[in-house]
Amino acid sequence: MATNLYLVRHAHSTYSIDELNRPLSERGLADAQRVISLLLHENINTLISSPYKRAIQTIQGLAVPLNLDIVIEGDFKERMLSGEPVSNFDMAIKRVWEDFSFAWAGGESSLFAQNRGFRALCKVLKQYEGCNVVIGTHGNIMVLIMNALDQRYDYSFWKQLDMPDIYKLSFDEDHLIGVQRIWSRR
Repeated sequence: MATNLYLVRHAHSTYSIDELNRPLSERGLADAQRVISLLLHENINTLISSPYKRAIQTIQGLAVPLNLDIVIEGDFKERMLSGEPVSNFDMAIKRVWEDFSFAWAGGESSLFAQNRGFRALCKVLKQYEGCNVVIGTHGNIMVLIMNALDQRYDYSFWKQLDMPDIYKLSFDEDHLIGVQRIWSRR
């Protein structure tokens, strides 16, 4: 029996320097309702989320109708790009994708963040084998995890993601057997 992980990149959020408590915007809240309607009939067994409010808010509408609690997994939080605000985000993020071992001061390298996220994914695969699991997470860490499974999921792939976005990853034990995009705003 396959294990299906629905990686959900959070919906649009209102910018704040408080990463942990940054909420969804009005647009994000509306998009979260579409996420719920898309996933409600996928026979979901488990809800897992990054501890960040925007990731939780994106999937929390599934909790009541499915009678499930959201399990918080800290290792699905977004990668820390830098300890300080960067003056050119596009340049800063491209640099860490070009060199997986490079990290800005106070930030995580792509390799470090990828290993963190991949360990969490492996834990979920082992603990919830044969289940359908929704994981509320973030764009960069999501694609870094996918990149650990298949290198075609790279910087260019990350750049084309929607907010929110949903990818269903299907596994036979710990072997990736399929990837399907569930969401598309376009």
